[in-house]
Amino acid sequence: MKRFAFTMLELVFVIVVIGILAVLAMPRFDADPLERAAEQVAGHIRYAQHLAIVEDKYDPTDAQFITNPGYTATYDHLWFREYWRIRFYISSSNVYYAVFSDRDREGNIDTATHTEPAIDPLTGLYLYVGNSSTDPKNNPKMNLTETYGISNVSATCDSGNIDIYFDNMGRPYAGSIAGTDPYSALLQNDCVVTLTHQNGKSAKITVQAETGYVSVSY
Repeated sequence: MKRFAFTMLELVFVIVVIGILAVLAMPRFDADPLERAAEQVAGHIRYAQHLAIVEDKYDPTDAQFITNPGYTATYDHLWFREYWRIRFYISSSNVYYAVFSDRDREGNIDTATHTEPAIDPLTGLYLYVGNSSTDPKNNPKMNLTETYGISNVSATCDSGNIDIYFDNMGRPYAGSIAGTDPYSALLQNDCVVTLTHQNGKSAKITVQAETGYVSVSY
């Protein structure tokens, strides 16, 4: 009668494979918070570009705008204010940001009468943190200071509250496009966004002109 069993070599091979899979699946508890913040921001910049291309926002006649909640004739023909964007805020104590489309073109982020922030497809939360005390969909990870210890953000293409937009072809813009000529804000040079950690280290997120390709360096 034959008896079937694993050989020692087969057992060793299985143990090695299980060990490799366990290492890959294990969360990185020692991950650098600056690195995690930079990768998160880079991913959200790419997501803003993705939403801009998918939505294909191009409506010079404003046929879509007049049906939107909050419609005000003051903003007729300023359809490009609805471009998907990422905006960084720097307060006296926190650095935070949002991904949103300014549907009513008023310049702020609305969640009451209509929803302007992007929704995180994994969690269902807003990619926004501005109304943390009132909205259960607030996303605390968007506060880079409290979550990752980021003390400052700066960019070569804008200052103050930094804005990076994408049009329907995925091309990047920066600064203000609130006027009548959106193409004046089209990026002519690569935009480098620098995140500075409380420990003094920094990470650079580069958004390439024309293509909007995003890369991260440390």
